[in-house]
Formats: sequence, C-alpha cells, structure tokens
Amino acid sequence: MLRQKHYVVIGAGVIGLTTALELKRREGLAQVTILAKEVPGDTDPTYCSAWAGANWVSCATDNGPHEDWDRVTYLELEKLSCSRPEAGVRKMTLRSVYDEDINTVGILSKGTDKIWYEALADLDYLKPDELPEGAKFGYDISTFIIDTPRYLLWLEDELKQLGVKIQQTVVDNVSDISETIPEVSAVFNCTGLGAFSLGGVQDKAVYPSKGQILVVEAPPGGINRMTFRSDHRLGTYNTHVFPRGEDAAILGGCKFNDDWSGAFDLEAGEEIKRRCCALVPELGKPEDLKVLAQGVGLRPCRRGGPRVGMEEKDGLTIIHNYGAAGAGYQASWGMAKAAADLLGRATKL
Repeated sequence: MLRQKHYVVIGAGVIGLTTALELKRREGLAQVTILAKEVPGDTDPTYCSAWAGANWVSCATDNGPHEDWDRVTYLELEKLSCSRPEAGVRKMTLRSVYDEDINTVGILSKGTDKIWYEALADLDYLKPDELPEGAKFGYDISTFIIDTPRYLLWLEDELKQLGVKIQQTVVDNVSDISETIPEVSAVFNCTGLGAFSLGGVQDKAVYPSKGQILVVEAPPGGINRMTFRSDHRLGTYNTHVFPRGEDAAILGGCKFNDDWSGAFDLEAGEEIKRRCCALVPELGKPEDLKVLAQGVGLRPCRRGGPRVGMEEKDGLTIIHNYGAAGAGYQASWGMAKAAADLLGRATKL
C-alpha cells in the first residue's frame, strides 16, 4: 500500500495559502499542513499580505517566467471574479499615468520593448487630453481589484473545507519539521520575509521594502476605478487610490527599501493623503478625509528576484517559493503552480 503523501507549507500569506490550495487541487488524497506565525486576520507588518491594496498589474519585464506567473494568475482571477464573488475579486479598470517617458519607467519587456499584457488586459493608451498635468503617458487596462482581507479568509476557508490543517506556530529551522512531522514528503518554504532568518535557509538576499497605506471613507458614489501615478513603475514614491469594498478606499504608497521598522510614519502618511487627493479630486481635501485604518506592510523582496526552486537537504525535499516583493497577489497562482511542478523532479518522494 502506497504511503499517503504529506506536504508541509511554511507561511500563510497569499503565496503560502495559494501554494497549499494548488497542492490540494492537484493531489486531493495528499495531506497538506500549513505552519505559520501569522494567519488571515493578523495585522503584523511582516504579514504583508494583510496590508496589500491589492490589484493585478504586472511589473514583470523578463519576457520569461515572471511574466508567465502573472499571466497564469490573471486568468485564475478572471475565473474567480466570475464564479466566486465571495472571494472578493472584482473586474475593474485601472488607469496608470507616468511622469516620465515610456522607455524609462521600467514597464517594457526585454527583447520586445512592449508592455507584455497589452492584449491580455485590453490595454488602451490615453489621449493627450486625458492625461493629468505633467504626465507623459498613460493607459487603462481591464484588470482586478482584490479585497485582501476577504480574499485571505476565502483562501483559508477553501483550505479548511478541503481538510488542510493550519497551525499557528513559529518554525525556527526548516529541519525541525522532519522531527515533528516525520512522515513529511516535502516542505514548501513560503515564508516571505521570514526566509531572511529561517534556520536552514537564512537567505541574506531577502530584504524588506516598507509600504504604508491608509483606509479612508469613500466619497459619495464610491470609487469606480483604480488610479495609479508615478515617475517609475517601481519608484520610491507612487500614488494610488483603490476601492476597498463599497464604502472605503485604499490610499498609498511608498517603497522604503531595507527599512525594517513597522512604525507608521505620520509625515509620509500626510504626504500620501495630499498626493491621492490631487490624483483623485473626488476624495476631497486631505484634511477632511475620514481615516478608518492605517498601517505598514513590509514587502518581502529579494535581490535577484523571487526564489522558486528545489533542494534536497539531509533527506528532506524543500521547495522554495518566496521573494515576490510587491507582486505576491498578482503572481500568486503562477508561482504556486511553478512550485508544485517541482515535485516532479524530487527524488525522495
């Protein structure tokens, strides 16, 4: 009789939860266990998934696997938006405008000099009279807004219905798992920023990129599209306004690399208010905004890009899936599928 496979996922952010769900969809008879310090509902800054906006807009330009991950995720989100309204995924227009030339803002793919998702997301360039003052170019795409608290809880509920166990605990060393769960078939390391200090991994290429958001009361009539403005796709400062449910809006943003502080910077918060109100005048005056919540998320970045790969260490198969930076939601399904595909190369299963 064949032994039941038992996969252990470390981490319950959007990458870990999606990876666990992908594993269970592929191998319904396998046992899947998630071990995580934070779970849906938690709000620690290191649990960045709780603080994401979030939406789908690819920042991949590699003309390779990163673009593939985002494409896979777009198609999965499309299915969810049509069939699973409880997941909190909705189709919506995103308007992006840039203050620098298209060739310098970091959105064109290598080897093609095109925005790779033009056809996928029905990209439509803005006319000059549609651009705000000072903007060089912009476009609308048909994409998705994700109500992240709802989506994380939906993923958690889907997993529990499939029999996946979620244990809130701290894993100090990846090797500890084979001692506590001796029947483990493979470990999926989806620890995000935790990969910096996780024993047996301690990836010093991992670093945080601090972001701040404010949740404010939406103006009368709500927010009917997402809006983004920046001088560079991945610049230190960008301005974005996204809806959160029917009655609120998310304001951001900033990217402070190598800043491990979870403290909310009040000065940066006031600057975000000013920029967002200028971008979306319907919000009103910055001083009149009704702030419902504010917080910090430490994006799990990695020099050299995300790590999706496998190693066999002391008889344990470890599949790494972390380092998505600010692209966790938009790459989640593609990265999960790529990680699960690596099981086919494992020799210890």
